[in-house]
Amino acid sequence: MLTDFSRQSLAALRTMLVFTVVLGVAYPAAVWVAGQTFGDRADGQPVTVEGRVVGSRLLGQDFEGEQWFHSRPSANDYDSLASAPSNLGPSNPDLLALVAERRAAVAETESVGESEVPPDAVTASGSGLDPHISPEYAALQAPRVAEANGLTLGQVEELIDEHTDGRFLGFLGEPGVNVLELNVAVQEAARG
Repeated sequence: MLTDFSRQSLAALRTMLVFTVVLGVAYPAAVWVAGQTFGDRADGQPVTVEGRVVGSRLLGQDFEGEQWFHSRPSANDYDSLASAPSNLGPSNPDLLALVAERRAAVAETESVGESEVPPDAVTASGSGLDPHISPEYAALQAPRVAEANGLTLGQVEELIDEHTDGRFLGFLGEPGVNVLELNVAVQEAARG
C-alpha cells in the first residue's frame, strides 16, 4: 500500500517526465522543423557570392574603400555580440562632436558640402548593426562608387533603385537600401 508521500512523489515524477518529453523534446523538435521549413530565414538570411557566405542580409557590416557603398556608423564597430546604441542623448556634447566629425568626413569623402550629408550617414542605429542606409545616402555615394568600379552613374543609380526596399505594409517606416546586397550587385555589374 502506497503512502501519501509515495503517491505524491509518483505523481511528481510522472509530471516531470511528461514535461521533459513535451518541453525538452517535442517543443525543440517543432521549432527545428519550423526553422527548416523557412530555410535561410532561420539561418540568418546569409548572402552568398560564388558559393561563399559574405554576410547576412540582417546585419550591417563595415565596408571600406572607394569601390563600396558605406554603411551607417556603428556604435560598437559592427560587433554582433555587443549590439547596442551609444546611449548618448541628442544634446550630449560628445555625441554632437562625433556627429560633426562624421559629417565632415563623409562630406570630404563624397566631395559635397556638409549640409548635403543625410542624418543616417552620421548617426548609428539603435542596434548599431542596421544593414540599411537611406536612398539619399546611397545616392550621395553613387558617383564615387560608379567611378571606382568603372560603371556609369546611371548604372549605379539603377542598382540603387533595384535594391531599395519600400515602406513596410506601404506606410510603416522609411525606404531603405540593403548595403551588402547593393555592394554585391555593384561587384557583379563591374565584372560585367
